[in-house]
Amino acid sequence: MSTLDNIKNKRSNDSFDRLIFEQKLRVKTLFIDKDLDVLLILFNTGNILKGRLSDYPKLKRATKKQLTDWRLIKDGIGIRWESLDEDLSIKGFIKTVALNQALRNLKGHNDDELVLA
Repeated sequence: MSTLDNIKNKRSNDSFDRLIFEQKLRVKTLFIDKDLDVLLILFNTGNILKGRLSDYPKLKRATKKQLTDWRLIKDGIGIRWESLDEDLSIKGFIKTVALNQALRNLKGHNDDELVLA
């Protein structure tokens, strides 16, 4: 068995990587509402994860037209906005949403100065 085979057959210790690369979690589509500061990702599992555009400075500053100009990359493990030169990975999105939600909950209200992008 070659070294490459050993690498391919090794399970990741990272739960996000297992979810994405072993269980094949993929973005199916996304919905954006700039006025409501909402970014919804619909996954191939039927699950939806809600984030805020304001958690991503380039997306927050983008026009509505620029926000609609996206495409899936890497077989659906990421999203690309060419005109904004912005990429968003599933792993990064999940982590950002979870972290920012936890910070907002700990603070007890929606304090934007705590938000990490």
